[in-house]
Amino acid sequence: MDPVRNPYAPGAGQRPPELAGRGRELDVFDVVLERIARGRPERSLMLTGLRGVGKTVLLNTLRSQAINRLWGSGKIEARPDQSLRRPIAAALHMAVRELAPRHRAPDRIDAFLGVLKAFAQRGAPTGRGGTAPKLRDRWQPGIDVPAASGRADSGDIEIDLVELLTDAASVASDVGTGVAIFIDEMQDLGPEDVSALCAACHELSQLGAPLIVVGAGLPHLPAVLSAAKSYSERLFRYQRIDRLDRIAADHALCAPAEREDVEYEAKALDLLYEKSGGYPYFVQAYGKATWDHAPRSPITAADVRVAAPEAEAELAVGFFGSRFERATPAEREYMRAMATLSLVEGAAGGGGRDDMDAAVPTAEIARALGRKPASLSPARDALIKKGLIYSGERGTVAFTVPHFGRYLRTQPA
Repeated sequence: MDPVRNPYAPGAGQRPPELAGRGRELDVFDVVLERIARGRPERSLMLTGLRGVGKTVLLNTLRSQAINRLWGSGKIEARPDQSLRRPIAAALHMAVRELAPRHRAPDRIDAFLGVLKAFAQRGAPTGRGGTAPKLRDRWQPGIDVPAASGRADSGDIEIDLVELLTDAASVASDVGTGVAIFIDEMQDLGPEDVSALCAACHELSQLGAPLIVVGAGLPHLPAVLSAAKSYSERLFRYQRIDRLDRIAADHALCAPAEREDVEYEAKALDLLYEKSGGYPYFVQAYGKATWDHAPRSPITAADVRVAAPEAEAELAVGFFGSRFERATPAEREYMRAMATLSLVEGAAGGGGRDDMDAAVPTAEIARALGRKPASLSPARDALIKKGLIYSGERGTVAFTVPHFGRYLRTQPA
């Protein structure tokens, strides 16, 4: 098989050749955009799921839907060490630039840009913890108009963000469209920023303003939002993004192959689904390796077996190993205990599948390590901050990366 014609694309946020199994999410967002266009109330949207299920790809696709409807849009990726003020200002700047050519009153655009500039420049002169701001936080907006005064410049992020987003929505209303802000890795926002974003979305929903936030994050994102504002449970529409079912996974493999006049035998698809577990990133990784090793069409189960070690080796280095290397020895010990116990918990729950790692009670991890639970809190909290584990329910933890427990169980202690 010609490797140049290989259609599969295992990459971080890289759109696969066939976006399979996400039709429902795309249809829901189309309805959201249409309802807002007709002046109907709608909630902002939150996508949650493990790493490797295609949240970023879906987020980018939803943004394309908004752009196709002539909405103003901007996208940011949240970082634990960065305030929301600078990146959301940049995103709104981009969104309003998209709307400006269709606006009949340039003065209105300039007035908003003045407010935007004041908002961006009102950030604290130092970074979090009193440190000097990093270069990326010293945003130079490139806005020629002078900064406004008395609007979105109080220094209180919650007050300022409400005013800024309200003004942005007003500009969109002038041209009969809307603004959509897309936030990836949303669980990494600081508590004050999450609270401010919830307050702004609450105000916008009450006003019926045409501005929505579409966030994507790990499974504990709803808990992060709820901790900031109790009403967030009713404020957002939550959609859990999971692994693909068998039909969708087969379609993700077969549709791009058919465009290259290549077919799969049924047993090859059986084995590919068993290996990938239906996780979109793994589907692409195994599909790419199998294509490169298959001598001809149709692709057989034997081709999959020959190619699987290469796919697994690549995943071990790039997908699993890079994350494992970020952990300290104490954190690795914690995760190894999790990996062992998660298999036991899965079997006790009636699963027992090696590709699924069940949530584990933190008390059981302490017991397995012969330690007091409180002494393991620093390791647990650091792993959560690094995005390697999450706490979906109080007193339990689980891996954010599918198959990570299986990977850890194959590594030497």
